Amino acid sequence: MDIWNYLEYAAWILSVVFGLYILIDWFKVDSTYSEELLTSSREGELEAMTEKHKL
Repeated sequence: MDIWNYLEYAAWILSVVFGLYILIDWFKVDSTYSEELLTSSREGELEAMTEKHKL
């Protein structure tokens, strides 16, 4: 086997590790925070209130 085969296996292993991390984080965030909090846009409301439009 050459270096490219090892790099290919390493890339597959990293993609599985990152995928598992994303799934674990998804379940952790979903169980910690409510759906209302996750879909709120308080930052957007604050920015909209402080914007000044000139015509």
